[in-house]
Amino acid sequence: MAQIVLGLGTSHTPLFTLDSSEWQHRAAADFANPKLNLSDGRWLNYLRLLEEVGPRYADAARPEELQRKSVLCEAALDRLADALEAAKPDVVLIVGDDQGELFGPANQPAFAICHADALVTSDMYGHETSPEWIRKMGRGYLMDVRHTIRGASDYALKLIDGLMNEGVDVATVARMEEDTKAGLGHAFGFIVKRLFRQRSIPMVPLLLNTYYPPNVPTAARCHDIGMALRRVIEADESPTRIAIIASGGLSHFVVDAELDQRVIGAFGNRNSNVLRGLPRCALNSGSSEILNWVLAAGAVDRLAVQWKEYLPLYRTPAGTGVGAAFVIWGDVPVGKVLPSIVA
Repeated sequence: MAQIVLGLGTSHTPLFTLDSSEWQHRAAADFANPKLNLSDGRWLNYLRLLEEVGPRYADAARPEELQRKSVLCEAALDRLADALEAAKPDVVLIVGDDQGELFGPANQPAFAICHADALVTSDMYGHETSPEWIRKMGRGYLMDVRHTIRGASDYALKLIDGLMNEGVDVATVARMEEDTKAGLGHAFGFIVKRLFRQRSIPMVPLLLNTYYPPNVPTAARCHDIGMALRRVIEADESPTRIAIIASGGLSHFVVDAELDQRVIGAFGNRNSNVLRGLPRCALNSGSSEILNWVLAAGAVDRLAVQWKEYLPLYRTPAGTGVGAAFVIWGDVPVGKVLPSIVA
């Protein structure tokens, strides 16, 4: 019988691909962003946000504090990579969102699965005219050139067939056309680059539309799809070992630590009602990637959370940045205990 042996969740912020001294570039984007998303559904520019909350996060945005948290984030990512290596999965399913890397306004499925043996990434961040920090981010995302990643076509087709029988309408991607720039994006390339440790593990991308209305699934629907995915895997009579990884989130581009802790707490106590009830107004822009985690949590609901960590990465005085989260579901050795974190 196939078995889900591991669940992982990790943020995939550009900050993880850059030195903390380079996080200023993302802060500059926040200053210029006319639509910073709040969890009550409002959108503010930076000056309005600063007027509302004041410079309460100025100390947290100091260079030395950013460096401290950068070290802790790298240690947490190493722990996830250790867990993946120890679990020895035959196939890894990555739940991520697409941000104009593979799909666009002409074709934006709510939920899709790639069933190619050769998965090709976009080279969106590899242009020679781009600033070096952008190209560095591209390397961390496997989006500097068109990389080819090993897919698991046969297993992906099993999942598609099973999910269709479960009442989940799945869009499918059989290949990435060579004569276009379209390919898998950062939600998938980052996981392969940072957690696979150069191992060629067959991968199935599960693409969820979290960013682009009007067909963004609700949190409840995402959780339902996750549970259906688990049932399909458990009905497979092959001895396949499966790891499921949620990529993205948590809250950004305005950090909402209360929302993030509520979500992480629901993972720990398996409170599906909290996850299913997350309101749409709290899941806009970058915070929408929490839906990737909700889907994955539905799939790994029989595994206990073994370890979790949370680091709000405030990069401006008004509290813009990302809620960086790391979770391990399942019983695998994960190395020594990380130093305690005072967020």
